[in-house]
Amino acid sequence: MCKMTNRWMFAAALALAIPFCASTVDAQTYPARRVTVVVPFAGGSASDVITRILLDHMSRSLGQTFIVENRPGAGGNTGTAATAKATPDGYTLVASGSGPIAANVTLYRDLGYDPEKDFEPISPFAEFPIVIVASKKLPVHTLQEFITYAKAHPGLNYGSVGIGSSQHLAGAYFEQVAGVKMTHIPYRNIAQYGPDLLAGTVPLGFQWLPNVAGAIRSGGAGVLAVASKVRLPALPNVPTTAEAGLPSYVASGWFAMLAPHGTPRPIVDKINKALAEAIADPKVRERFSQQGAQPMALSPDEARKFNQTETVKWHDIIKKAGIPVIQ
Repeated sequence: MCKMTNRWMFAAALALAIPFCASTVDAQTYPARRVTVVVPFAGGSASDVITRILLDHMSRSLGQTFIVENRPGAGGNTGTAATAKATPDGYTLVASGSGPIAANVTLYRDLGYDPEKDFEPISPFAEFPIVIVASKKLPVHTLQEFITYAKAHPGLNYGSVGIGSSQHLAGAYFEQVAGVKMTHIPYRNIAQYGPDLLAGTVPLGFQWLPNVAGAIRSGGAGVLAVASKVRLPALPNVPTTAEAGLPSYVASGWFAMLAPHGTPRPIVDKINKALAEAIADPKVRERFSQQGAQPMALSPDEARKFNQTETVKWHDIIKKAGIPVIQ
């Protein structure tokens, strides 16, 4: 009986060890072929550009090609949902954003996926702090002047790339923190917003720097503050919101790498290490800064907590703003 018991215990232990050994071997040889990274936004967008900078370094460090597949739609939900159903072997990843992973949980009635249950977080890798821009047609030059003016002129227009976008939510959040009332003007394409900003018909924006860089360079719009804890290297003379007198207003859009749920942890860890090495590279950091992005890297466990915290934050902001659920 004792021998039978020992044999049974050995067999059980062997059965448990086989999957672990297989995943360890997979991680040692990974990646053995090219890796597809779905970007759930349009080609040429800020998210697309910054992801390609990251993947160029990762391709060289891991010795395999990382290719981008753009699958835009539904605020980033379409491509993110498709990746959730991919084989969890590390060869299909998603570089998704704060919308599809955090804010859209509250904004959309049905995402078609569960950001927390359907993915293994790898790490956030880029953050786009919100820059508060004002048309030169407005008689304001500082953040405090703008707040005073907005309180005296309720309903001022601000533009975004659409309902539920990070720029829209940043404007709604600003209303709550600064105690002002504005009117949100959504655009289908950010290029349509630029002329209206310069003309002063939509004189405000809570934008990522790449979206308004042209208007700033032309002198038709100015940056009042950056909603970040530190100044942007691309805008060294622009104060943070804390420096400008509104320390509680910190807002950004961010992008993160995730793998389908069930991807072996050794593979997730290997991708995370390559991502962190890329983010630490001075050349990558410089190219991020040129795009108005702040590089960041966390462990997979820290990334999961980060996603959860951001989901709660934007849930509260969206509910307080009364933004209706998107069908």
